Amino acid sequence: MEYIAHIHTQFPEKFGIPRQSGLVDAKGEIVFEPKFRNPDAVKGIEEFSHLWLLWDFSKAHQEEFHATVAPPRLGGRERRGVFATRSPFRPNGIGLSCVKLTGVCLEESRGPVLTVSGVDLLDGTPIYDIKPYLPYADAHPEARGGFGQEHKDAGIPVIFPEELLTELPEELRGTVMDVLAQDPRAAYNKKPDYVYGMAFAGYDIRFVVSEGVLNVCGVQKRNGDWKTVK
Repeated sequence: MEYIAHIHTQFPEKFGIPRQSGLVDAKGEIVFEPKFRNPDAVKGIEEFSHLWLLWDFSKAHQEEFHATVAPPRLGGRERRGVFATRSPFRPNGIGLSCVKLTGVCLEESRGPVLTVSGVDLLDGTPIYDIKPYLPYADAHPEARGGFGQEHKDAGIPVIFPEELLTELPEELRGTVMDVLAQDPRAAYNKKPDYVYGMAFAGYDIRFVVSEGVLNVCGVQKRNGDWKTVK
């Protein structure tokens, strides 16, 4: 198979990426490879509100097959069959995400560019294929969610001091609050009062979790100076 496109997102590092697509209104931009920049290839795509993306876990390739994995949502201690999880460590590192299509733009230099939201992909992730989401066939409200369903409402209160929040552009503030409220920490690596760092949309954000509340304590524009609170 060959890559048809790459997606540019607000997540330059794995830490902080939403655990599933659609949980956070995070933005992305899909740019096709030169071979696939024919505008006819996306003709009619604007008729659909959502798209399926099939993509490559390009940073998680492994040579050896492991039949079981330890899902982070189960604390990293209980094991499940790899095909009963969405772990990136798979025989074929193929990811699947459902995203909202928010725009289609034809550019002279890059060809058709798709803007999407609800992404859960690392910046620069290669994409194998794009397919329209069909509500009548793809939506199953009666479906069972297994052990993953137990954690669908998992979250954490966030305190983001106003003097730090205003360091971010206004259009990023709601999204970063939602990302933090998902609690980026792995279930097996939750250290009280430890200073964590998360990269997001050109900014680094520091936070600690104390008594079940996430407190932002520093914001820095990359290659800039830290703004902190005590």
